[in-house]
Amino acid sequence: MIGGDAGVGKTRLVKHLAARAEDVGGRAVVAHCVDLGDVGIPYLPFSEALRLLADGHDAVADVLATRPALARLLGPTGAPTTDDPAGASVDRLPLLDGIATTLAAAGAPGAPLVLVVEDLHWADPSTRDVLRFLVTRLRAEHLLLVLTYRADDVDRRHPLRPLLAELHRLDRVEHVELAPFTPDELRRFTTALQGGPLPEHHLADIQRRSDGNAFFAEELLAAGSIGGPLPWSLADVLHARLQDLPAPVHHLVRLASVGGRRVAEDLLLAVAARTPGLDGDGAAVTAVHGAVAHQVLTLEEDHLAFRHALVAEALYTDLLPGERAAAHRTFLAALLDDPDLGSAAERAHHALQGHDLTTALTSSWAAAQRARELLAPAEQRRHLEEVLSLWESVPDAADLIGHDRVHVALAAAGAAARHGQTVRAVQLARRAIEALDDDPVRQAGARHKLAQFLLDVDDLTGAVEQTDLALEALGDAPTRELAATLAVRGRIELNRDEDAAARDHLRRAMQVAEQVDAPVVEIEALASAAALESADPAEAVRLGEVAVRRAREVGAVMTEARCWQNLAVAHYEAGHLDEAEHVLARGIARTRETATSRSPFGVWMRLLTEVLRYVRGDLSDGGAPSDVPAPEAAMFAGVRAQAAVARGDTDALEQVDALRGLWDVDGFVALCGGSAGVDALTWAGRYDDAARLATDVTDHLARVWSPHFLGGIRLAALALGALAAGAEDPGARHDDGTRDTLRARADALVATAHDTARTGRTRSGELGPEGRAWLARADAEHARAVTALTDGPADPGRWEVTVAAFDYGHRYERARSRLRWAQALRAAGEPDRAAREAAETLAEAEAMGARPLAEATRTWARRARIALPGSRRTSSPLTDREDEVLALVARGLSNRQIGEELFITAKTVSVHVSNLLAKLDVSGRAEAVAVAARRGLLPLDVPAVPAGPRKERR
Repeated sequence: MIGGDAGVGKTRLVKHLAARAEDVGGRAVVAHCVDLGDVGIPYLPFSEALRLLADGHDAVADVLATRPALARLLGPTGAPTTDDPAGASVDRLPLLDGIATTLAAAGAPGAPLVLVVEDLHWADPSTRDVLRFLVTRLRAEHLLLVLTYRADDVDRRHPLRPLLAELHRLDRVEHVELAPFTPDELRRFTTALQGGPLPEHHLADIQRRSDGNAFFAEELLAAGSIGGPLPWSLADVLHARLQDLPAPVHHLVRLASVGGRRVAEDLLLAVAARTPGLDGDGAAVTAVHGAVAHQVLTLEEDHLAFRHALVAEALYTDLLPGERAAAHRTFLAALLDDPDLGSAAERAHHALQGHDLTTALTSSWAAAQRARELLAPAEQRRHLEEVLSLWESVPDAADLIGHDRVHVALAAAGAAARHGQTVRAVQLARRAIEALDDDPVRQAGARHKLAQFLLDVDDLTGAVEQTDLALEALGDAPTRELAATLAVRGRIELNRDEDAAARDHLRRAMQVAEQVDAPVVEIEALASAAALESADPAEAVRLGEVAVRRAREVGAVMTEARCWQNLAVAHYEAGHLDEAEHVLARGIARTRETATSRSPFGVWMRLLTEVLRYVRGDLSDGGAPSDVPAPEAAMFAGVRAQAAVARGDTDALEQVDALRGLWDVDGFVALCGGSAGVDALTWAGRYDDAARLATDVTDHLARVWSPHFLGGIRLAALALGALAAGAEDPGARHDDGTRDTLRARADALVATAHDTARTGRTRSGELGPEGRAWLARADAEHARAVTALTDGPADPGRWEVTVAAFDYGHRYERARSRLRWAQALRAAGEPDRAAREAAETLAEAEAMGARPLAEATRTWARRARIALPGSRRTSSPLTDREDEVLALVARGLSNRQIGEELFITAKTVSVHVSNLLAKLDVSGRAEAVAVAARRGLLPLDVPAVPAGPRKERR
């Protein structure tokens, strides 16, 4: 991003960059944004770039041939339109993906593409959307985007400001602000222009008046003779330069300024032919040559451009109001005579500025239809709202465009919704509904659209009210409006957790849609219905497969992607992990074929693939995804953090801490990242911190999702695990009051887990296999904590149930629960069974690369005096004799008593104690025992805490 004041040298810089790129074998393309007021031409710089790239570039031509969506940018498509004014248009993701793919294909190793987009402060909303898409998704392509904008034009309310802020935060974006020349730089610049150094007093004068602005300095230098007076203002400078032009040339450039910074040569000649003084044979062409010769205009492909936008602005500002309006009407007449000379948006602009309101209305309507073809909802809405604003001023407006005002308002509402401006969509739809009080049937058709918009802003009450009114007016006669209203109402009931009502409405929606041949409505309802069938996984899968097939048949690619995602989720939630993996592979492949891989559904399928990889025990670091935007990237990072903790990465806690600031991005980030953090803190022995983090995550998700979100069972189980580990910690001293407090916390956590299991949202009315496994884990951890706090008997049975529950396919949690099972078996007096389970745990941990789990298993087995296959005592820094001394220290013996036990002198014992304190990096005997216990250096039958001084034996 290159920002700077007008005239500071941005264009000169990027032209030099483009030339350097060409010199070293790259390809440079310079595209432009134009100023057409509030409404621009959608995707204009990228349309220009695609046309330039397609010329003589086989790789780009191949992409264009296989991406039909791109044909929209290269000319009118003649694509059919729907009679539903507020209906959803074809999704524009294939178009954005096609642009990205084309730009990627244009660059190659050693021959990168440099794409310059000039004057971004004039960019249309769709162009800004493309830039967001490109910058957040492209990673390894041989492409450099160079964006220039006027910093002095971009105030706090300018629409470019949010985009600049977004891009500025990204690591792959470099932001350059061009500053005016310093005195030394200006000296070098003027010397190069003049062919020699200026006298110091002239240089100082130019420095003072130009304030280091390159363009102003150049114009000052060209306008004044050496030693003569220089004009004071930039306008004076420019007029001083232009007043010496021949009259026809001056007339032509004044006329050209009405077209903006750049104007098509054919259009300018057509306009000149209608202008007195330039309408003679060859006069316009001669004037163009003169403007180029005097360096006022330059040639840019098939356009004529002012050497600097400030020249065009100065000329345009100098026109009297009447002259401006007349010139705009001349441009409009040329465009109406030959529509190929410009777009409908340009006709609308010149008609508005020329005060031709009738043509402004019809041209704005045509521009809106063109924007719809281009999948540019922001521009479509603006043009339609321009039509609405002109409606009262143009007689017979409905006859001119073939639709009434309500149709236009609903179309504007649909465009607003597609561009994410749902609040505006609600406002426009309400206005249309109010105007239809005398037509209740048509009004009902608009109400289901309003209900959709209200659903998008989570106004379920308002959405229910609108669909109730619509259904009452529509009656039972099968119509497309009835089918669509029923489908929307089904989705509303789905969001309200009213599954029975949702099922009834969706079933009716599918029946009516089939009767009236509305396949997309039918498939949308079918996809929602499939999500209701968790109680019958086979039926959910059957419906999902039907929805996928039907969506593919009718070419509804976005609906098809949604159906693939729902089908994969149905398999996953049923515990059919093999089937889920298979469906994900097919669905992701299909999204690549249909250019929807970067849609929310495509990204979520890839995210579920990462979750599945972790669940199945693949803890390898797959790296960060290279083509997903920041919100989704945070969710991927949450899943990767879980694997990092399980692997024992040294920076796992840092990864978790970094994710905490991203909890608000999506609840999924908080759930995965928070769970990983609880695990990491527990492995680190920070049990209180782990429990607090679990509480923080639970509270956050209770606010974001609901108080009884099902992930709360998992968080409760992990918190209980941290609490139990703390209760078992040999370094902790718990008095009766502390034990009672910990017991109460444990009871409360397990109660929360069971309460969530009873009241949490489950489509089937019962927990799925994952939820049941975590609930069993919560029960087992609670029993473990109670055993530690009360010195009660161990309960291996609960851990056996937990291992069996995770056997649905969660390999890592199954192995971790198996270690707890082994520990409970050993405590219950079954060392042989404990050894078998511990050996299985170690084998699984090593196979997965779960280093903390493997080390914990070996440490516990050594303390429990259980031999594991292939295990060796390598982690203890102590000698055998120091081990013996440490064990007796743990029993509370003095040095003399230890010497008597080991038949060595007290002085020798003192040396051993000093050595082991140094090796354990502790300062006292009690701390040594606590650290050794945590590290597994003490056998299980040794008291964990020194019992205090013993009486001397007599």
